[in-house]
Amino acid sequence: MTDPLLIVEDEPKIARLIADYLAKSGYASDHLDHGDAVMPWLEEHAPMLVLLDLMLPGTDGLTLCRQIRERYPALPVIMLTARVEEVDRLLGLELGADDYICKPFSPREVVARVKAVLRRTHGAAVLGETPATQAGLTLDEDGWRALAGGTDLGLTAVEFQLLKVMMQSPGRIFSRDQLMDHMYRDHRIVSERTVDSHVKKLRRKVADVWPERDIIRSVYGVGYKYQPEE
Repeated sequence: MTDPLLIVEDEPKIARLIADYLAKSGYASDHLDHGDAVMPWLEEHAPMLVLLDLMLPGTDGLTLCRQIRERYPALPVIMLTARVEEVDRLLGLELGADDYICKPFSPREVVARVKAVLRRTHGAAVLGETPATQAGLTLDEDGWRALAGGTDLGLTAVEFQLLKVMMQSPGRIFSRDQLMDHMYRDHRIVSERTVDSHVKKLRRKVADVWPERDIIRSVYGVGYKYQPEE
C-alpha cells in the first residue's frame, strides 16, 4: 500500500465507493465528511493527494482548496463537483486545484484521474502502470505514434499531441482554447472549427480500429474529453 489519500465527501455511499475502488488499485485512503475537520487533520497527516468535494457542511470545498494551496502548495488536490456553473472556474484551475471531476462519475474514472495527477506531481509512473498505455491504447512518444491494440492509428503530429494531452487527464473536459494552447505551441491564431476538425479526424481514425469504442467524447458547450473504457 502507498501513503493514504484523503477523501473529503459528506455522502457516505460515494465516499465508500471511491475508497473501495482506490483500495482495489492499491491505494489506502482516509475519509472526512465535514469541511471544518480538514485543515486540523492535515496538520497531523501527510496524504499523497486530496479528493475534495465542492459542497460540504462547514467550510466549503472552494475555501478549503485555497487554504490547502496556501498552506501545502505541493499537495495535489482533485475537486469533486456537481455544480455545473463552477466548471468554467475549475477548467481554469483558478483555485489552485490540480484537476476536477464532475458528478455523477464512474469510480474507475476517479482512480484514473488520481493516477494521472500523481504521475504529474510525483514525476513518475504510479503503482507499476505505464503512463503511456491506457486500456489498450499506447503512445510511442519517440516515434510519435499511437497504437490501438497494437495497430498504428496513423496520426498526424497535431492529432498525436491532441490525444496525448487528453490521455494525461482521463475524464477531464478540455475547452477548445486549452487544446489549441497545447496543439500549437507557437500560439498561432486558429479557429475553434480547426480544433473540431482535428478531433473529428482523430475520432474517425480510432473508430476505424475500434468501431465499438468511443474514447474521445464531446461535451456540449464546453469541449472534449478522453474517456477510457469502463
